[in-house]
Amino acid sequence: MWIKAVPPLRKGGGWRNPLDAGHGEYHLAPMADLRATHSATAQSRGYAEALLFVAGSTLLGLALAPSWGSSAVDMLYLPAVIATAVLGGLWPGMFAALLAALAYNFFFTAPHMTLRIDNPNDIVTVIVLFAVAVVTSQLAASVRRQARLAEAHAARSEAVAGLAGRLLTCTTEQEVAQISVSELAGVFECNVALLTGSPEPRLLASAPVPMRLTPGDMAVAALVIDSRGRAGRGVDRAVPTEWQFHAVKSGSGAIAAMGLARDDGVPAVDPRFFALLDNLLDQVALALERARLESEAREFARTRERDRVRSVLLSTIGQDITPSLKAIAGGVRALRRDGATDKEVVSGIGSEAAKLERYVSNLLDTGPDSDQRPIEVDGLTIDLFRRLVLRDGEEVHLTPKEYAVLAELAKHPGRVLTHAHLLRTGWGPAQEGQIEYLRVAVRALRQKIERNPSRPEIILNEPAVGYRLQPSS
Repeated sequence: MWIKAVPPLRKGGGWRNPLDAGHGEYHLAPMADLRATHSATAQSRGYAEALLFVAGSTLLGLALAPSWGSSAVDMLYLPAVIATAVLGGLWPGMFAALLAALAYNFFFTAPHMTLRIDNPNDIVTVIVLFAVAVVTSQLAASVRRQARLAEAHAARSEAVAGLAGRLLTCTTEQEVAQISVSELAGVFECNVALLTGSPEPRLLASAPVPMRLTPGDMAVAALVIDSRGRAGRGVDRAVPTEWQFHAVKSGSGAIAAMGLARDDGVPAVDPRFFALLDNLLDQVALALERARLESEAREFARTRERDRVRSVLLSTIGQDITPSLKAIAGGVRALRRDGATDKEVVSGIGSEAAKLERYVSNLLDTGPDSDQRPIEVDGLTIDLFRRLVLRDGEEVHLTPKEYAVLAELAKHPGRVLTHAHLLRTGWGPAQEGQIEYLRVAVRALRQKIERNPSRPEIILNEPAVGYRLQPSS
C-alpha cells in the first residue's frame, strides 16, 4: 500500500467561521479539535498550574495571616482549586486540593513548618478544607467536560452542515467524490479514498493523489459495499488491510465505500467518532445520488434531442424521398406499358427503386411514431404516448403507481422485470426493498385489467423474481 501524509485542510470545506463572515471562506475543524483526551503535555501543564495557583494562595495567606489570623486563610485555596480544575481537568484539580490541604497544614496550623497537627480543631479544618476542595474540583471538572462535550456536538453539527453546503455546489459524481475525500482528509487528518461499484470497486477519488490500493484493499472495499457495514483496522470486523472502510449507504443498499488510513498505522477513526463519520457519509451518499440523477436527467435530455433530430430527418425522408421513389416506380411501369426497347435497363431501374422504397419504409418504421403505437393484449389497449389504458374500448382509471408499473411492463412485453427494477421505476431507488408496495399495486392492476383476476393472463408472476406482461400470441 502506498500512503502519503496529508496536511490538515483548513480552507475549502466545512462550516462558515464566524470570524470570516462575509468573506466566503469555509473552515472545517480537524479531528484533533474534537478529541476530549489530554496529551501528556496538557497534563503536565495542569499540574504545573496547580503548583502555581496553590503557591500564590499560600503567599497571599502568609501576607494576610499576621493581620487577620489563619482561620480565614483556608478560603483562599478554593479559587486556586477551582481554577486548576477548570483549566486542567479533574486530576490536576485533585492534585491542587491535596496541595492546598498540605500547604495549609504546613504553614498555618501549629506547630508551623511541619505536617504535624496538635490542635484537634486544626485537624478538622484541614480535613474539611481537603473535602471541600475535592468536591469543588470535581464540580469544576464536570462543568469543563460538559462544555467540551457541547463544543464537540456543535463542531459535529457544523461539520455536517458545512460538508452538505459544499456538496450542494457539485453537479457531477467526480466533483462530489473530490470534495468528499478532501473534506474527510481534513477532518480526520488522514488519507482518504472513495471507491464505488460492485463486485469490482474502482477508485473514484483520493486524497492525496495519486493513490494505489492493493488487491486485498479492493476486496475489503467490495466486502463493505456488499455488507453495508464497516471493516478494517480499528473495527471489530478485522481484515488484513491497513485501511478502515465504511459503507456509503443510500436507501436499502451501499453505493460506495470510503476508506481512511494513517501513515503511522493508528486506526484512522476512533469508534467514538463513528457517529460523526456516518453523518458525513450520509451527506456524501445524498450528493452522489443527486449527481447520478442529474446525470441521468442530462442524458435523457440529450436522448430526447437526438430523437427529435431523428424524427425530423425521418420525416424529411418520408416527405421528400418517398414521393420521388413512387414517381420513379410509376415511370418504370409506364415504360413497360409503352414497350420500351431496352427492357433489361427498365427492369433494373424498377428493381432498384423497389429496394429503395423498402429500405425507406423500414427506416420509417424505426422512427418515434413506431413508439407511439398502442400495445394490444387480449382486449387491453395500452397507449403509452397518450397515457391511456382501455379495456374492451372503455377507459380504465389507474393510480400513478399502477400506471407506472403497467407502463414499464408494456415497454418490455414478454420480458421478466425484477421486483427491484419495477420498484426503482415506480417508487424510486430508496424503496427497492419494499416488495409489498409492488404486490399491492399489481393486485390492484389485475382487478382492473384482467378478465379473471384470480387467474391472470396479462400480468404474470415469476416467483421470487418479478413480473412480465404476456404479449398477444
